[in-house]
Amino acid sequence: MSKCITCGTELHPERAAKYNYCMAPECQAKNAKGLTIAVVGMNKAAEEFVILDEATKADLASGRYHDQRRGSFGTSAAEPAARAAAVATARAGQGTMPARRPAPATRPPRPRPASAPTRKPWSRKQEKLALLYNEQGLRPAEIADKLGVSSYLVTQIILAAKNRGKL
Repeated sequence: MSKCITCGTELHPERAAKYNYCMAPECQAKNAKGLTIAVVGMNKAAEEFVILDEATKADLASGRYHDQRRGSFGTSAAEPAARAAAVATARAGQGTMPARRPAPATRPPRPRPASAPTRKPWSRKQEKLALLYNEQGLRPAEIADKLGVSSYLVTQIILAAKNRGKL
């Protein structure tokens, strides 16, 4: 049987397979070590975290987690130099405001022509029939078969009528 390295009590065989200390609070406080976690991938759907151990460090150094969409990790090398130059320029001015550039001459926006109402891709008769069939409880696919149009168009007719308050 394995024994705890701190207090000397016997360890359960399953515990001894991974740890050399027991579950007593004082043994936990003395021997438990936190893990360093690193984020190696992030997108809208999920993040990828890894435990930062020697094998992971080697993987990171070899470029396993390199993002092929980017040219390099982090920011470009030119950015810190540009920031340092901006700080040096600001210090040289000793608190004076930098001169403002005159605003470029712009033309006033042109008035937009009044747009003509968009033409619906269905006739008035198709709309009346589609609404009548809809009130009778037919589904858009059934109405489309009767009118000889797509079910998408029938759905658009019904939605347009609902938006206008006809249903």
